[in-house]
Order: sequence, then C-alpha cells, then structure tokens
Amino acid sequence: MSIEIKAPTFPESVADGSIATWHKQVGEAVKRDEPLVDIETDKVVLEVVAPADGVLKEIIKPEGDIVLSDEVVAVFEEGAAAEPSAAPAKAEAEPAAASQDLKVSPAARKMLEEKGIDASAVTGTGKGGVITKEDVANFKPAAPAAAPVAKPAAAAVVDVPAGERIEKRVPMTRLRKRIAERLLEATHTTAMLTTFNEVNMKPVMDLRSQYKDLFEKSHNGTRLGFMGFFVKAACEALKRFPEVNASIDGDDVVYHGYQDVGVAVSTEKGLVVPVLRDAENMSMARIEEKIREYGLRAKDGKLSMEDMTGGTFTITNGGVFGSLLSTPILNPPQTAILGMHKIQDRPMAVNGEVVILPMMYLALSYDHRLVDGKDAVKFLVAIKDLIEDPARILLEI
Repeated sequence: MSIEIKAPTFPESVADGSIATWHKQVGEAVKRDEPLVDIETDKVVLEVVAPADGVLKEIIKPEGDIVLSDEVVAVFEEGAAAEPSAAPAKAEAEPAAASQDLKVSPAARKMLEEKGIDASAVTGTGKGGVITKEDVANFKPAAPAAAPVAKPAAAAVVDVPAGERIEKRVPMTRLRKRIAERLLEATHTTAMLTTFNEVNMKPVMDLRSQYKDLFEKSHNGTRLGFMGFFVKAACEALKRFPEVNASIDGDDVVYHGYQDVGVAVSTEKGLVVPVLRDAENMSMARIEEKIREYGLRAKDGKLSMEDMTGGTFTITNGGVFGSLLSTPILNPPQTAILGMHKIQDRPMAVNGEVVILPMMYLALSYDHRLVDGKDAVKFLVAIKDLIEDPARILLEI
C-alpha cells in the first residue's frame, strides 16, 4: 500500500521549510520510525520518520526544495521489499558515462544542471558511488591545458605560500539566516545599551561544593550547577523590576505577570533559546533538570518550536567558552538579556586587604526605550546581591 509522506504541520509563525537531508534513497528498505528526511525551518530542524516497515518509493521534494505545511514530499510503499542489488552490478558493467544518471541523487542532479557540469566528470562518494550534493559543491574542473603554456603568463608569476589556497562556498542554513535576521532586527529596531557589574562567586561555589553530592542523590542524579542560581536570582529581580520583564507592542507596553526565562544553548547549527516556562515556580532541581534536558535535545536537534516560542527574559552564558566580557544582543520582543561570563580569580580589596576571589563579570543589555538606565543598574545589582548571598534567594529579600 502506498502512503504519502507529508511535511509536518507548521505553526502560524513558520511559513515554510526546506528539505535539509534525505536519510534514505529511492528503493531503500526502511523500518518503522526510522528517519526519512530532515526538514529545516527558520527555528528548528524537524525529523520525518517512516510510518511503517517498507520501501521509499519516490522522492517528490529533493534536497534544497521549499516545502509548505503538510505538503507531500515522498511516496512510501508499506510492506514492500528493497529493490534487488542487480542494478549496481549492471551499472558497473556499463560504461561510466552511461551509468552516471543512475548514480546521481536528486539534489545533486539539480545542482549539476544549474552549474552546467558534466556528471561523468564528478566522482561520487555516496553509498554505491552515488554522486551527492556535496560532491558537486566540492567539484573543481581541471584547468585548461593551454593556460600554463601561454607565454604572457611567465611575466605575471608571483610568489605565493606553498600549498593550495582552498575556498569553500556553502549556502547559509535557514536557521542561520533567521538568526542573522533577528540579530539585525534587534540592532535596528531597539535602543540597545549594556551595563556591567561583577559578582563574587565564592559563596555560591562554597554552597555548591558543600551540597552538590547530596543534591545529586536527592534529585535522581540531577547536578547542581551555576545556572540554577542565576535563574532563581533573575526571577526574583524581575519581580522587583517589572519593566525588565516587559515588552513593547506597537505603542503599548506589555507587562508580563510571569517569568518565562529563556536559556541560550549553543548547537552545531547555531544558537537556540529554549524557554523555562513559569520559572518563578520551579525548584532549583527542576530548573537544572530542565536545562540539562534542553541541552541534550538541542544537540540532537530534537527541540520543538513550542520549546523556543515566547520567553520574557533571556540568560546567556559565554563563560562556558571562556568569554571574559561581552555585550549580549537582545532577543526581541524582550527588553533585556543577562550575560554570564568566565569565573576568574582576581585580586579584590576586602576590608582594606587584598584577597584573591573567584569573580565573574555580568552584563545586562536592555532596550533603553522602555528600561531606564537607573533601573537597569539596580536590576543588575539585585542579581549581584542575590548571588553573593544565596540565602536571599530562598528568603526572597
């Protein structure tokens, strides 16, 4: 029985997607729930799996094609067996030029036509010698034999470093394009300003060292990290300064009576910001557990659009990569974002004496149209006070 494979239903905020990768080729056997194709939107990569055991009968939308919500991308034959392997053997016996059409993926064939490249000149590296899109993108035609012989070229010879100067041009992914658009939107449509402070991390580090083993045992293996303290501190500070938790909608200011805190997560394809919903009501253990879950799902490309929509405030931690100081960019329509950085021992003056303390720079970027400088500074000082005296987080003082 033939089954139409359709793109997922996209939410209203996503107009379309593009075919990123076909994991299976026409005629290849597929098991139930095995990945067939990845569809990339401007927010996430969606995976479409096989509905049953069978064979991929036809690919309607090759790699790179634009697809709409619920559009048919392929035809699947349920219960069918894979095509016999006689075809590759026959192809080997035929001249190479005649078999190229049988060994070119749909996306590669489209690229060959666009670039006007003869398929017989490209070496396939895919399964069974199939020419993939990457093979075409990396193909370099042989230089004309007459060029080195030409006399005038001798006068134009210049010294260049040894080795080949390689350049690679690849199309920007939809996710990266969307990130670029949002970053430009933030810089063009907001009056962004950044204020800085520094926080003594020793109290939190001592508390973490004292209770981390007991915390892990009491909460089913959930580890106690620094992000939980900052999320809790941010929630308390947002209650005190509601304009930092607000957003601008046209000529109106929308004040949110809840704290949905986005936590920036880095992936191979770019930065994503899953949201901790109602973070003010979450325990420290739940916050740490949810952040770890989001991190693992982000690496595997399993985050859903619902995970990343909304959010009233964002926290980003460049310190995990060694950043000492930065100016984070706003995540519209939010009006503020908190940047954490690397913890570094520095000499500090304490009661007239020089003491070595583990210090972290904090940065708060905010939209000056809504948040006054005084309130932004006081907000950041509130977070500093809460982190330097963690008991205040519990007591909400």
